[in-house]
Amino acid sequence: APYATVKQEVIKSLIRVMCSANISEGFNPRKDSPLPEFNFMFRLPTVVRVPTPPSCKSMLAFFAGGNHGSVRKFLFEQWDGKDPQIQIFQRLPIGENYKEHMMNAKYCLCPSGYEVASPRLTESILAGCVPVPISDGYVLPFSDVLDWSQFSVPIPVQKIPKLKEILINIPEHSYLKLQANVMKVQKHFVINDPPKRFDVVHMLFHSIWLRRLN
Repeated sequence: APYATVKQEVIKSLIRVMCSANISEGFNPRKDSPLPEFNFMFRLPTVVRVPTPPSCKSMLAFFAGGNHGSVRKFLFEQWDGKDPQIQIFQRLPIGENYKEHMMNAKYCLCPSGYEVASPRLTESILAGCVPVPISDGYVLPFSDVLDWSQFSVPIPVQKIPKLKEILINIPEHSYLKLQANVMKVQKHFVINDPPKRFDVVHMLFHSIWLRRLN
């Protein structure tokens, strides 16, 4: 979308729906609409309706993904193999399950890669894991309706070295509230066929409608 609408006179008259909602690349949060990114893997994502109890979670934070882009490079430099409570992998060991790791972590790290957006944001919510978006200039999906501070822990890139300090100092009652709210917002990040009330399709249309009003 950024390249297809490069002409400024065209951009001014369009509401762009973009996964890569990067302000530094021309995304205008007052006019454009950010779309959650999904990794379909040949089927619609499944939803964890009953989260793993906090007492059974074995990790403070988890991430698995390619070491590409400056944000992830910085994350791996700071935390790869440095702390057993911060589990990050470029590839999971054979026999280990990606979704189970997400379910067994209190927080799921969602660092930007080549683009600011990542499907891990949606994956963590659907797995019942509190997402930790790590990016600069990323407009979170549906942030005109959803208060992300109530169900996620956004961290700016420069604070990656303090990642554990930030997460471990979140009181347990605050974490429980975050996780409970993750379960409440799951319905807004689900793709249904056909679409259902409050799902991602309805949220997108609502977001576009709000921008038309403005």
